Amino acid sequence: MPSTRSVTYSAAAERLQKLVAARASGGDKEAIDAKIWDLFGEDWAVMFTDLSGFSRGVTKFGITHFLQVIYESLRIFTPHIEEHEGVLLKVEGDSMMVLFRKPASALNCAMAMQRTAREYNKTRVPEEQVLLCVGLGYGRMLRIGEQDVYGAEVNGASKLGEDAASAWEILVTEGFRKAPGVAEAAKFAELKKAPAGVSSASKVVWE
Repeated sequence: MPSTRSVTYSAAAERLQKLVAARASGGDKEAIDAKIWDLFGEDWAVMFTDLSGFSRGVTKFGITHFLQVIYESLRIFTPHIEEHEGVLLKVEGDSMMVLFRKPASALNCAMAMQRTAREYNKTRVPEEQVLLCVGLGYGRMLRIGEQDVYGAEVNGASKLGEDAASAWEILVTEGFRKAPGVAEAAKFAELKKAPAGVSSASKVVWE
């Protein structure tokens, strides 16, 4: 018997697919877009994480060694995600995608994760250290069931967390920095140059 989660996702994905097909076949794009956003549009803070040096390390130490690093990262970070009421949607390789209703909760979670990683690494040899990179975005996005989200802020957070951020960094989109409760939670330093596809980005001063 299929799980409720998979059935819910399948129904949502099927509905979206039909609407997109109607749009592609010459339907009223404005009306269809409005219906899509009405059905699936929600405000979320989204977090993307990445482990710095993962690909290079796999080549040097082997994949089984770094499966251990991934396991350990999930072990030490998941409690923070739960504590800050995050929803872990995806784990792909060394990356996580997490949703939060409250942007400040996402920010506090990211800072807690970095502090935990710093403490964890004090007793680990370099190749076993968890070097966390984080990207955060906030705004209206399309949430499809329990597995996927789409939107400009999703793309921006992904670029910041998985491509632009270095180890120990938390980078945020302009939309996230302007979100309710964020300015009071931390200090920020605006990046001189944001990555392609991101209009403006800032670094969280958390240490």
